[in-house]
Parts: sequence; structure tokens; C-alpha cells
Amino acid sequence: MTCPRHPAVESLFDRLGGTLPVADEAEFDVFSALTATLTTHYSYLATLTSWATGHGIARDDADRYVRSLFQAVGRTLGDESHSLPQLAAHHETPGGINERVRSTWFDAANSGALGKALDGLLADLRE
Repeated sequence: MTCPRHPAVESLFDRLGGTLPVADEAEFDVFSALTATLTTHYSYLATLTSWATGHGIARDDADRYVRSLFQAVGRTLGDESHSLPQLAAHHETPGGINERVRSTWFDAANSGALGKALDGLLADLRE
């Protein structure tokens, strides 16, 4: 992200992999709040690994498997021809195991709690 817009800076970062110029500090703060979710994602993956270990899977095997799954997800995210909700739908069979975990764990309350945490962070960033 770059703020404020600056053609020379954008040109440099474009050569290094890309840039996202943002209009103002308020927009920059929203993207900063999104950045704050990275360690949450890693903790989610660690929790999956710990859960599998608790069910008798060797830690190294669980770790390798979880990493493999989510590395594939990372590659899929490069397909910008599909929206994120479309990607999710493409990975679910109606009534299947992915839909079951998503709909029972990431329900409206869980989604709302995430939104509330991000709103709180955004408010702090704007102070």
C-alpha cells in the first residue's frame, strides 16, 4: 500500500510485485486492520494441527498436512477471475464436510465477533 499516491513510488513497487495506492489515511487504516489478521490465520492453522495431534496424528504429519492444504489455498487465491465467495462455493459440496464446518463454526456470531474486533482496531488506528 502506498499513501499518498506517488507515481515514482508506485513504479518502484510495481517492479517488486505490485502496489495498491490508497486514496487517504482512512482507507489506509482499513487495509492496516486487515493486515492485523495474519497471525490469527497462523494461529488457526496451529489449532488445526493441535487438534489432529490430540486425535493421535503425529505432530510432524499433522503440520505437514495442514501446511500442504493451505499452500494449495494460497495458490487458488491467485485466481482473481473468481470472487472469494465463489472460491468458497467451488470448494464445497452442498451438505458436505466443508459446508458443515463453515456453517457450524463460522456462523453469524463468529463472523460478527471478527467484524467487532476489526472495528475496534480500526477505531484505535484512527485515534
